[in-house]
Amino acid sequence: MTTDTSPRTLTRSRSDRMVGGISAGMARYLGVDPAVVRVGWVVTTLFTGGAAIIAYLAMLAIIPNDEDAHPPLPV
Repeated sequence: MTTDTSPRTLTRSRSDRMVGGISAGMARYLGVDPAVVRVGWVVTTLFTGGAAIIAYLAMLAIIPNDEDAHPPLPV
């Protein structure tokens, strides 16, 4: 068993994207399949009357791409 002590970072995926890479980035962060996160977005959008679309757009503006993300500074 290996233990990785480096902090996980949430980034948008550049390789496995359908719209903005948010779902693939979240799936990589959570350790699940991107399809699960995408279905979650659809279900959440249907039950919140479209509020999840606003959250997705906010994440699109805030979360950096894979190449744009800088590793955290050492402590």
